Amino acid sequence: MFVLYNRPYDPLGDTTQLGNGIETLRSLVGGTETRLIEIGAVAGTVVLAVLLTLAMLRLTRVAAENPRWALRSIAVLGAVGAVCWALGAELISHTPIASTLSAGLVVDEVNAVRADIHDRSVFAAQIKNDPIARTPPSQLLTALRGKDVLLVFVEAYGQLAVQGASFSPAVDAALSQGDKRLQSAGFAVRSGFLTSATYGGISWLAHSSLQAGLWVNNQDRYNQLLSAKRFTLAQAFKEAGWRTVDDDPSNDRPWPQGKAFYHWDTIYNRYQVGYRGPTFTYASMPDQYIFSALQRLQLGKTNRAPLFAEIDTVSSHMPWNRIPYLIPWNQVGNGSIYNRIPMEHNVGNFWGDPPRVQAAYGRSIVYSLNTLTSYVQHYAKKNLVMIVLGDHQPLPIVSGTNSNHDVPISIISHDPKVLEQIKGWGWNPGLKPSPTAPVWPMNAFRNRFLTAFDSKPTTTP
Repeated sequence: MFVLYNRPYDPLGDTTQLGNGIETLRSLVGGTETRLIEIGAVAGTVVLAVLLTLAMLRLTRVAAENPRWALRSIAVLGAVGAVCWALGAELISHTPIASTLSAGLVVDEVNAVRADIHDRSVFAAQIKNDPIARTPPSQLLTALRGKDVLLVFVEAYGQLAVQGASFSPAVDAALSQGDKRLQSAGFAVRSGFLTSATYGGISWLAHSSLQAGLWVNNQDRYNQLLSAKRFTLAQAFKEAGWRTVDDDPSNDRPWPQGKAFYHWDTIYNRYQVGYRGPTFTYASMPDQYIFSALQRLQLGKTNRAPLFAEIDTVSSHMPWNRIPYLIPWNQVGNGSIYNRIPMEHNVGNFWGDPPRVQAAYGRSIVYSLNTLTSYVQHYAKKNLVMIVLGDHQPLPIVSGTNSNHDVPISIISHDPKVLEQIKGWGWNPGLKPSPTAPVWPMNAFRNRFLTAFDSKPTTTP
């Protein structure tokens, strides 16, 4: 958990994610290798338990037969252990050689479970306390009427990408080029930062935090939220007359909560957008195809209602070892062209070389940002408004162990009146947020956005 998400194990929430973890591993190393790892893990656990029991029995018998030798050994080992404990010596990160780890771990896990159980009642009250849910539909989002609004989550697009990393100059150059593309198409942009509710992965915690206006920072809260009722951004747009669409190309199965909780009219997963090309390790399809398919299936249609869509991009998802290139939009087609054109393919001992992983991450972010701004330049109409943000910082192998949880966010619009509505936010012009740009918790965005665009909640219960 520290290697992936830089946090301790959550006994209630994380246990339910074992299946997702195995599926992710399967996409990274293959089905056969994953099955061997599963078998090895189960067999290794059983063998370890048996060997530890036999070793303890043997050690007890030997110590009883040689009490003087046993006492001397205990004294020496105790002294070495005390020194290691005092110095905090570690063989691997967060794993001391000698500590009160076993007893402390039990206490910590029990306390974590108790805290999780208590948090359920606290979170339930927060879910119900939602005055903005009482806003009449006629008073929702009045300043955006007639606009197509796209909420785009750029996978693993964290503050690190634009500030202080070895790959930041390349990302900054892509943002600068993106500003030029947007300006050439008549669009302007304002940017700031949000603090994500997750780190390194588990993107749906960020999606739900922003949509529901709640701090959904663990799987247990997410499960509790989706089984309840809460006024989401998607529901607000739906009630105000927009058609709502969720485009999630990493999903490969039915998702009933999408309609029951978020109130999406249409949900696209990886099998519903007509893709006929290869996968890119975890990424089921390139970001460019995602935008192209949404244009064909929804945005390019005439005589339709305004659209509100969430797009969860995937090309910058770890492991960053197979990255597509931007191609002319008229060549994308059904995606079969990606079977014939080259890609950036990082082979060999890739994950054993952190600088190589970090550079590949940076190039994947450059691809995702270039694709997004190229799409606006090529396809966007004047009524388009885009909310573009990262879902979380990348894994600790890229961002380190002391990184914050902040992610960039931008609003792009052709209509200057849209950006006029948020002038009080203090966001700066351009796709790159200033180092001094405001930082809000991600769950604060829903209410600020709805209020800024003239959603007026009623004050009566």
